[in-house]
Amino acid sequence: MKVLERQDFLQKLINTIYTPDIKVITGIRRSGKSKLLEMFIENLKNQIPDANIIHINYNLFQFSTLKNAAALNEYVENLYAPNKENFLLIDEVQLCKDFEHAVNSFHASEKYHIYLTGSNAFLLSNDLATLFTGRTFSIEVFPFSFKEFVAYFDCKDLQQAFDRFVMEGGMSGSYLYDSLDDKYNYLNEVFETLIVRDIQQKYKIKNIPLLDMLNDFLVDNISSEISARSLANTLTSKGSKVDDKTVSSYIKYLCASFAFYKIRRYDIKGKKYLASQDKYYLADHSFKYAKLGTKNLDYGRIYENIVCIELLRRGYEVYTGVLYQKEIDFVAVKRNEKIYIQVSDDISRAETMERESSPLLSIKDAYPKMIIARTKHPAYQYEGIAVWDIADWLMK
Repeated sequence: MKVLERQDFLQKLINTIYTPDIKVITGIRRSGKSKLLEMFIENLKNQIPDANIIHINYNLFQFSTLKNAAALNEYVENLYAPNKENFLLIDEVQLCKDFEHAVNSFHASEKYHIYLTGSNAFLLSNDLATLFTGRTFSIEVFPFSFKEFVAYFDCKDLQQAFDRFVMEGGMSGSYLYDSLDDKYNYLNEVFETLIVRDIQQKYKIKNIPLLDMLNDFLVDNISSEISARSLANTLTSKGSKVDDKTVSSYIKYLCASFAFYKIRRYDIKGKKYLASQDKYYLADHSFKYAKLGTKNLDYGRIYENIVCIELLRRGYEVYTGVLYQKEIDFVAVKRNEKIYIQVSDDISRAETMERESSPLLSIKDAYPKMIIARTKHPAYQYEGIAVWDIADWLMK
């Protein structure tokens, strides 16, 4: 299998080497967390040749005897090398019973640089403070970006590459299959495993049909405003009696496993968050095809999903904006930076351009405003709004 060095994520790991935190690598299943850890190990060997590297991968049978905290502790302590930099890297740490006790002990000893990966439902960001007594630093790994897709396949024609990326997505495990059907079968199995193995096991969910129903609804309604209460009412009217608290909890579980990302609504004029409805986006747009097929594709919504995940990948906090009852697709914030973004499939018609630009032109502050669409032209300005072709923007 071809391996692409994911330099951005690798650099984040390198930057943390001499911090005292427990480093936790998170992200959706099959997004490349284990491969990233292997790349990091190779980097350590080159940069710190004398380092003592203790790597435990619980996916491998050779570590099957270390499935409890006492055995793990004994194994690691026996490999500790005094007077060296000791790096402890554990893959799928949740497969070790009471792993947190051993990890906390390693951290308290101040003898190890600790890096962990694991099933997302067992290493949630809001659980880390409970699991570990030491400070944790999370590094979130996303599926391949379009830029990585282009590099992986050595694409020469950017627009043709984007057409492929729209259909194939960023889950690199699917790249090993030749036909789209085989790719989508692989993606569907990954998604089902994510739900059944992680969410059901972690939260002991009994109403699996409801979880499946909510999952399919979110997949089919990416970028739509969704309220747990209205969704519960809809399901009840169709014969599935359920309350909004259960719906809200199940959606939270789906987001906790990085299957979906919740994007909150933000009142731009009032500068406050709106609690009524949120929008949800898939970790990778290709899961939509795997679950529901490719008939009647709404490219505008697919592009919106791609842009949302790319903004998150670039480290922005992302919100959907509301101003004078007009919707702005995204408000992207990073420290003192703020960008207002509209995403569209085709803005070649004057009425479409008017519809997309009008909400942006209503915003009176001086922060940059942008329209991202499938223009297939170089970037240009329209009434002070930067207009980008989506493929070019994803590459910049």
